[in-house]
Amino acid sequence: MDRDGLIWNEYKLYAEQKENFINRNFSTNKFYMTAIVVLIFSLIYTGNVYFLNHISATLIFSLLGVAVSSLWWMNVDSYNTLIKIKYASVIEAIEEKLPVKPFTDEYKGIEEFKKKKVFMFSDIQKLIAVFSALFFFAVSVNEFTPILMKIVDKIANHHCGI
Repeated sequence: MDRDGLIWNEYKLYAEQKENFINRNFSTNKFYMTAIVVLIFSLIYTGNVYFLNHISATLIFSLLGVAVSSLWWMNVDSYNTLIKIKYASVIEAIEEKLPVKPFTDEYKGIEEFKKKKVFMFSDIQKLIAVFSALFFFAVSVNEFTPILMKIVDKIANHHCGI
């Protein structure tokens, strides 16, 4: 196989890897979205369930929701970085040796589109992750406050001799 054939094969392989990586990213996003929906339903259906020391299922599920939402945001950010740097840079470097540069042209088009201040799909994913984290955080604060107040009250009563 000649040099041009090798370059073309490397290019095809990397382009396929990029597409597989993007598909994996979509699958991961589906997982996080499903997990958040399941946690919201868990909050709804276990509202009156309490464990030891008056810890509610709502508190546990809301803290899990904060964690899942945070992980989702970090995951979206990580996938975007890897796609932009690892795959786009390598593909663009290989395209310098090819007669046409479809990924480089596509990237330029996306960059021009972003300059118009339009939300990209990944921005929407991050926004959903942030809103869900804030929702779960608010629920956890709402659930944790009475527990904290009981502890403070016990400490105050103990020190005051009541």
